[in-house]
Amino acid sequence: MGVTTSVSDRETGPSPSGGRRVDESARRRAEKKQASRKKIVDAAREVFFRDGFMAANLDEVAQRAGVAKGTLYRYFESKAELYVEVLAHNGEIFKQHMRDASKGSDRAADRIRLVSKFYFDHWVRNRDYFQIFWAIENQSVIGELPPGVLGQVSDLWAECIEIVAGIVAEGVASGEFVDSDPWEVANIMWTVANSLIQTEKSATRRSLRRVSLEKAFDDAVELFLRGLLA
Repeated sequence: MGVTTSVSDRETGPSPSGGRRVDESARRRAEKKQASRKKIVDAAREVFFRDGFMAANLDEVAQRAGVAKGTLYRYFESKAELYVEVLAHNGEIFKQHMRDASKGSDRAADRIRLVSKFYFDHWVRNRDYFQIFWAIENQSVIGELPPGVLGQVSDLWAECIEIVAGIVAEGVASGEFVDSDPWEVANIMWTVANSLIQTEKSATRRSLRRVSLEKAFDDAVELFLRGLLA
């Protein structure tokens, strides 16, 4: 005896083609959202790097991105969140370049020198990018950053310090460096490097330095290596 399929069964049963249409529609919506977000970030990068955080106008960002201002706020809750998103995105690229620079030699000391040179050269070419430190440390000015955003940026820089710590650890393991805490050494080096860069913002601190920033930067690296070398 055959199985009879009622009209209601045919109408309510699963439709493979209908399922594919739903999946395709969802995929297109996701791609559209991703494209809109990218346009906003790209437009914001131009405006923020040209005008700085305080003077940047979100109306112009929305106009450049080709979206309504309300659409912009659907992706980013605040100007501060958008600002850090721009800088964090560039930070991922920076981190990869830094990792590449760290592989240029077999000797740990030379690898430290290569990473330091990359860091200094990157600052020279992309001074606006280093406003990321200003963004994090001046929330009273730009507004409190959402915990998730702040955590994202903090994690990024922790990963960069970890690259240096890894070089120090390998130097200790090979006997090239004296026994030391790799993270502590890397964190101190990172702090000194950024403190030297900050001296460029003050005429008084520049005069106290007495030498060019590049020479002070190189001298600081050599002083660290003198203490690390076994």
